[in-house]
Amino acid sequence: MNAPDAATPTAAPTPTLTEPVEDYLKAIYELESRFGAAATSDVASALDVAPASVTGMVRRLATQGYLDHVPYRGVQLTPRGRQVALRTIRRHRILESYLTGVLGYPWDRVHDEAERLEHAASDDLIERMAAALGHPTADPHGAPIPTVDGVMEEPPHRTLAELPVGETARMLRVSDKNPSLLRYLAEIALQPGAEVTMVSRAPFDGPLTLRIGMNEPVVGPNLAAQVLVEAMPSLGPRSADALGSLGAPPSVAAPQPRSRKSPAR
Repeated sequence: MNAPDAATPTAAPTPTLTEPVEDYLKAIYELESRFGAAATSDVASALDVAPASVTGMVRRLATQGYLDHVPYRGVQLTPRGRQVALRTIRRHRILESYLTGVLGYPWDRVHDEAERLEHAASDDLIERMAAALGHPTADPHGAPIPTVDGVMEEPPHRTLAELPVGETARMLRVSDKNPSLLRYLAEIALQPGAEVTMVSRAPFDGPLTLRIGMNEPVVGPNLAAQVLVEAMPSLGPRSADALGSLGAPPSVAAPQPRSRKSPAR
């Protein structure tokens, strides 16, 4: 057997995926999804750390092949970094689904629990949880769950604040990071799967009146901007009564959680 050529480079060992590394890559993925790249200041704000700490970590992750620098904009994930970020997101969202679906946690309390567990649970445990839940494609807040292969499909959506008066949409998703907001949305039955109609909007960025089932809560534009909705299937022309401009509002069944398949892309 020939001795290895001393000049031949050897593959560098895969760096250990520590909790901070996973947190950074997940935060950068979320910022990149919104802005196209992640600025250092935005990463620092998302993780509540000093900008100087972010600069050092970003430099290290770039050296390890997880990030690419985008001139004048920040950083973007490499395919390797994206794979790690989506793996962490999958773990987080399956944990949230298991905590609510099996252990009965309310949806406003699962984020912090999942944050702690996502780094400690084994891949085998996560996949057993997914199987026990029937392999869900969305978490309790409506966020899509990446597949084991790291594929995540984001369905078309807009914010509730953009819904025209008289139009009905289906509540799709809301962030899991504000417990007070989640508790309020549960009180007015505005959760994933709920049908919501924009009844009226006051001028000059005034309050919005919604119809959810038999109720007509009034919310602010800032709250509505945090709720994502998707278009309802077209049912043809609707009468004025159906839109709620005259007479009693139509009866709407209580919203149920909805499962969505996430096609590969």
